Amino acid sequence: MFKNHIKIAWRNLWKSKSYSIINILGLSIGMTAVLIIGIWVQNQLQFDNFYSNKENLYKIWIKSQNDEGKVGMNEITSGRAARALVEDYPEVEHAARMYWSTTRLISFDDKKIKSKGNEVDPDFIRMFDFKLLKGNGDQALQETKNIILTESLATSIFGDVDPLNKTIILDNKEPYQVSAVMQDLPNNTSFDFTYLIPLVDASKYSPNWNTITFSSYVQLKAGTNIDAFNKKLVNIIEKKSNNELKGSLFLYPISKMHLYSKFEQGIPVGGKIDQVKLVAGIGLLILLIACINFINLSTARSQKRAKEVAIRKVVGAQRFNLIAQFLTESLLLAMISGPLAITLAVLILPLFNKIFDKPLVLALSDPTIWFSLIGFIFLTGILAGLYPAFVLSAFKPIKSLKIFGSSKNVTLNFRELLVIFQFGIAIILIIATIVVRKQIEYAGQRDVGYNTDQLIEIGIEGDMGKNYEAIKSELLNSRVATAVTRTGSSITSFAGSAFGGFSWTGSTPEQEKKMGFDLGRAENDLVKTLGLKLTAGRDIDYPRLAADSAAALLNEAAIKEMKLENPIGSVLKWGDNTYTIVGVINDYISGSPYNPVKPMFIYANKKSFFNLVIRTSPTTSMSNQLKQIEQIIKKFNPAYPFEYQFVDQKFAGKFKDQQQTAQLAFIFSGLTIFISCLGLFGLASYIAELRTKEIGIRKVLGASVSGITAMLSKDFIKLVIISIVLASPIAWWAMNQWLQDFSYRIEIQWWIFALAGAAALLVAFVTVSSQAIRAANYNPVKTLRDE
Repeated sequence: MFKNHIKIAWRNLWKSKSYSIINILGLSIGMTAVLIIGIWVQNQLQFDNFYSNKENLYKIWIKSQNDEGKVGMNEITSGRAARALVEDYPEVEHAARMYWSTTRLISFDDKKIKSKGNEVDPDFIRMFDFKLLKGNGDQALQETKNIILTESLATSIFGDVDPLNKTIILDNKEPYQVSAVMQDLPNNTSFDFTYLIPLVDASKYSPNWNTITFSSYVQLKAGTNIDAFNKKLVNIIEKKSNNELKGSLFLYPISKMHLYSKFEQGIPVGGKIDQVKLVAGIGLLILLIACINFINLSTARSQKRAKEVAIRKVVGAQRFNLIAQFLTESLLLAMISGPLAITLAVLILPLFNKIFDKPLVLALSDPTIWFSLIGFIFLTGILAGLYPAFVLSAFKPIKSLKIFGSSKNVTLNFRELLVIFQFGIAIILIIATIVVRKQIEYAGQRDVGYNTDQLIEIGIEGDMGKNYEAIKSELLNSRVATAVTRTGSSITSFAGSAFGGFSWTGSTPEQEKKMGFDLGRAENDLVKTLGLKLTAGRDIDYPRLAADSAAALLNEAAIKEMKLENPIGSVLKWGDNTYTIVGVINDYISGSPYNPVKPMFIYANKKSFFNLVIRTSPTTSMSNQLKQIEQIIKKFNPAYPFEYQFVDQKFAGKFKDQQQTAQLAFIFSGLTIFISCLGLFGLASYIAELRTKEIGIRKVLGASVSGITAMLSKDFIKLVIISIVLASPIAWWAMNQWLQDFSYRIEIQWWIFALAGAAALLVAFVTVSSQAIRAANYNPVKTLRDE
């Protein structure tokens, strides 16, 4: 019987080639979308979930509450936090701090490679069981000059030679001995390094509780009640800082960090998981829309199958057999579409890797993947064929199923509702694409606060620090630069944050407790180089003014928050350090372009400069200037390769996540429209085929091609208009919710819905009218012939 079902199913598919092609194409595209999205979703769900003791691994967060009751969360802590927990609480088995990634020069013989790594406490290796290919994990970071390399970095440096116990040089001055080789990090971990070295002196990065510069992690003993333990950490910062600071520590599971890192009032309310659910839902909707095409075409062609069903029932066929026959047809379509979808997924995956910024692969060599794919194809076939199978098997020869568009009833039949659903989803995605694009443009047009053009950043490394004055002099004298300065970090991101522990002229204890700053380190010519605006006072200038070694610049947001009426000359104390405010600069964006500018405190510092900022001349070609800059830098720092970054490009990188969302929305909306139009195309051609004789009679009676086209198109266009009306409020609500994450956001305008609706109508009209015009141009002599 099964063999007979297969044979009849193949004959039916072959007999109706055009409809079969439409169904196969729609199903394969829908299945491709689900496959690619499924690979990405699986990667996201496994993020930081592969550690053997993941149930006991936590990251330390700071939880603070201001006088208005607003709770703030920060995942960067003081270096003292992890030490306090491991020393004071027996529930803590291990604790480790990680200082953020820095790129350093690694030298071995004549090889020189710049690579990114971290300084960590030795317990880091015990807590996070990344696989070591060589070496002993318990001893790998015990010596201060030990280094662990990833496999790819070790291969780049040593080739096939065993790297263990070999000595490499960091930054042309510090010798480190290779103590272990680690397997390259998987692409679903939040860590990003190619080497690890011991954290020797944490106090130089974080001297007190109000300097937050570390990612801190703890491993609790098995069976520890995390809720009870977190209660012990309430107000611990206040206790440890002798009531100078307020705040609690809060442990949050490593396994949840990637997906659930959004907090409201100290309570996790989502995060990346919302995007994962959204993308997964859209993928399933695209597959559902492809299945809807099959349902619509199958039920619309029911009259063609009427005689077949009638004859089968007359000769004794049971309904179960008819259901099995129709399900076999849908499964056969899915089995043809499945391999095509897998092929498309393999071909298209590199494009999505660029969008997702992940090296995702479809591991076809894994038997588990094949079992999953076979199950997926089978379920798709069942999903697509179940409804048509039950509808067609229930067909009674006495009754005739309604033909699409023939009913004059104002109510909608099931097939029409499915078309409305298809185009409704497409319209929502089109609106989402437009809103995301407009939000990116809106934030991109926001005044940055400084001139990003002709601005270059170069990391200070090697001999650049001690030769800085000579480098600056040559850059200015050669006129390749119009201004040069140094900063503690990139000007597109602040160096860190500090909360509490500040006092200033006229401050109150309440103000001091809740005052926090984004921190920056700078020297003279910062204002000139960046093109900032001084609203009061002057720039820091300690080369000429010795007193400026303790000078500070504040932005307008800080002055407003501090309520300083006469800031210039006022004293600002931070812990044991005292600074004099010499200038007030305009608010410039160093954080997210979607959020308000926070109070910023830029203080003079003759040490700890990591960033060289150069404003080049606008009168000379950039390529020639870069060559000259490279020659000057290499002259004073020959051991290091010359690397630079354009500030405007770094700032543009802040829009990466939203641009990713926009690209995905654009692709998904395009796929949805395409699949929906495939269904409309098939339905329109079939309806035109059923009404061939009617069209012939109308033409004989004088009907025009345009009139016939309008007659055949109006029912479909009506459905698209209904979908616009229903989808628009849903799209408005969804995008309004999305925009709530941005303090600096657009207002959703009415023309966005008009544009999306017009686009859907145009595409639908072109699709339907192409078949309607073709049918209207048939020769009535041929269509009315009855042999």
